[in-house]
Amino acid sequence: MASLADSGTTIALDGARKTRGHLTKARIRWVIALLVLVFGAVAGRLVQLGLVEQDNTIEGQTRDLITASRPAILDRNGLELAVDIRVPSLFAEPRRIIDVEEAAQAIHSVLPDINVDWLRQRLTGDKGFVWVKRELTPAIQERIMQLGIPGLDFVTESKRFYPGGTESSHILGAVNIDNQGIAGIEKHMDDDSIALLQSLGLARGNELQPVNLSIDLRVQHVMHDVLTDAMTRYQAIAAAGAMMDIKTGEVMSLVSLPDFDPNYPVTALEKDRFNRITSGIYELGSTFKTVTVAAALDSGKVRITDNFDARFGVRFGRFTIDDFHGKHRVLSLPEVYKYSSNIGTIKTMQQMGKDEFRAFLTTVGFDKPAPIELPERRLPTVPAKFSEIVAATASFGHGLSISPLHMLRAIGGLVNDGNMVVPTMYKRSVADAAKTYERVVSSQTSQEIRYLMRLNALEGSGSRMNKFAAGYRAGGKTGTAEKVVKGRYDSSKTLAVFVSAFPLDNPRYAMIILVDEPKDENAQSGHTAGWNAGEATGRIVQRVAPMLGISPDFADMLDKQLVPAQLR
Repeated sequence: MASLADSGTTIALDGARKTRGHLTKARIRWVIALLVLVFGAVAGRLVQLGLVEQDNTIEGQTRDLITASRPAILDRNGLELAVDIRVPSLFAEPRRIIDVEEAAQAIHSVLPDINVDWLRQRLTGDKGFVWVKRELTPAIQERIMQLGIPGLDFVTESKRFYPGGTESSHILGAVNIDNQGIAGIEKHMDDDSIALLQSLGLARGNELQPVNLSIDLRVQHVMHDVLTDAMTRYQAIAAAGAMMDIKTGEVMSLVSLPDFDPNYPVTALEKDRFNRITSGIYELGSTFKTVTVAAALDSGKVRITDNFDARFGVRFGRFTIDDFHGKHRVLSLPEVYKYSSNIGTIKTMQQMGKDEFRAFLTTVGFDKPAPIELPERRLPTVPAKFSEIVAATASFGHGLSISPLHMLRAIGGLVNDGNMVVPTMYKRSVADAAKTYERVVSSQTSQEIRYLMRLNALEGSGSRMNKFAAGYRAGGKTGTAEKVVKGRYDSSKTLAVFVSAFPLDNPRYAMIILVDEPKDENAQSGHTAGWNAGEATGRIVQRVAPMLGISPDFADMLDKQLVPAQLR
């Protein structure tokens, strides 16, 4: 009996063990099946994510473009004009924001200038990326990171910085919040190649080579300083100037006041902040007489020894054109120039002929925008054909408008042995520049123009310029043009201009200076161009000539060398 009981117990135990064994195997199979399902789901999700194109943009801009760099801009001597600095910018991923109200209030506590309602709207929704605040300081970045809010992050951007502030603003232009050029050389660089490099993802960090401009920052500083003083000294509403190397076409300096701060591009939108040298067009008054006399001399129909009857005004119907300070006598051509005789200039032009005069204006480039890399340019307004009276007024700079850069380029050609160069904002050798030369007058005409410009500095309206620039053999021509107000010339509002070149015994630089609506400096002075634009020119030459390697020489022999053989 005991054996049967033991046998039964053994069978029962074996049955239990088999049952537990079956259950264990079943459980293992279920665990394996569950793991297969889990890993299958994970694998499927990974495959799905791999097939989905990831959104690598922030509000429509790729991160490559956002983090792209721009090359540093340097002056001709390697001094920095514009550089990139790396700054943090805050963005949010709204779909990861847990508590919108909490996040908005926290961000506002660090950035109080941001509207809380605007923040709530930005942080609500399922977008992947939205900007919150761009171009922050590292200190602000640290404070926001300490908030510990999920869904907030930073991207490092390139921010453009201009160490000189306003000083070279109309040359450099500016960039927008996305570091893209919107004006000046910055825009030209984008149009030329930088935008392509950025779009290809090749503009990173310091990989782009610096760009050297033709500008000499020393000369730029002097011109900016003198013109700022001129606006105060003569109570003018604006002033502008540019200097060019007439051999290479390199623009050494360019200033237009009022200017703006490219570090804050919005200041460029304030009233009158445009580039007067390239995008302003004006009646440049008697500075035009240099062009007229050069055209007449080069035509061969007028000689520098000729005389012109300036006793009486020139009549056109019921209108009579007279001289501002007339001598009312017969004048030699050099006297016509140094006394700035309207009558003599008209008769000089008439000796040549109005059609030939008009053709010469095309020769010196007055029919199209001046060639320069700056995008801010204007088309001149020069009548296609000249009537007798239009030709007469045009001969002394009225009835047609060109940019100061047009005049600067033309004068450079007239004194550079007759070779007019294409101006540039980039460094260029004489050999490369010579490939752009256009012959506008003969060598003899160029010599005669240099003589006339120096004569005007010694004995004519440029004498006040020469007082400051003595020893540097500078010469030039004044122009005081009445401005048009409501369709009529207003004698109380004038534009004063002085165009010059130096040293005229071996010409290298040309310059143009404008002072808009100048007043008398004191009771003993006047407001015509010699008193303001002329004096400002002299002050600039006095300071920059030594920087440019020009030594002062007060010997009369140098001036005598300029006198044409016909007048000796």
